[in-house]
Amino acid sequence: MPELPEIEAWRRALDAPLSAFPIAKAGPAHVATLKTFDPPLRTLEGRRLAGAERRAKRLLFPTDDGELVLLVHLMTAGRLKVLRSGEKGPKAPAFQLTFEGGSRLVLTEAGSKKRAGVWLLTPEEADVELGHLGPDALGIGAERLTEICAGESRRLHSLLRDQRVIAGIGRAWANEILHHAQLSPYALSRDLDGGQVERLALAIDA
Repeated sequence: MPELPEIEAWRRALDAPLSAFPIAKAGPAHVATLKTFDPPLRTLEGRRLAGAERRAKRLLFPTDDGELVLLVHLMTAGRLKVLRSGEKGPKAPAFQLTFEGGSRLVLTEAGSKKRAGVWLLTPEEADVELGHLGPDALGIGAERLTEICAGESRRLHSLLRDQRVIAGIGRAWANEILHHAQLSPYALSRDLDGGQVERLALAIDA
């Protein structure tokens, strides 16, 4: 599964290309990938995306009129790519946007199980969809992390992966963070001293 630093790198790479041209065609979308039906995908056609945003591991592409948000969760095997005009892409993408000028945003997913998801939402619906997530892991800082650790008495590995507490950390990245911070995954969060919390915060942003 892509971890948060990789998702953030994709967000930065997608930001400019996706806002360059209006959407000419929205779709096709695999029936298992598209999670919403109202508003229909065609509502995006003729609109321009404002760029790429991120909330934890979800990528968000709001329209520049502020009326809609395209939300993408790649899960384990989903991948996004921008194809230039005329560039060959997959025959059956899980999801696709075609822009005026011919470039395309393509979502592919390896394997037979379609777990990646695409939602077309209003901003209010997007807020509800993401409302269970805690503060974003990147840039969380030692001060906020101290508050979280003081309020919980849990093993560090479990705490880091709880999306309601800190959003965006998966199993593999939690392992890397704790190794970098030289902390045991079995240590209790409330037992950490100030120096250990500082190391943990630095490891998250390393």
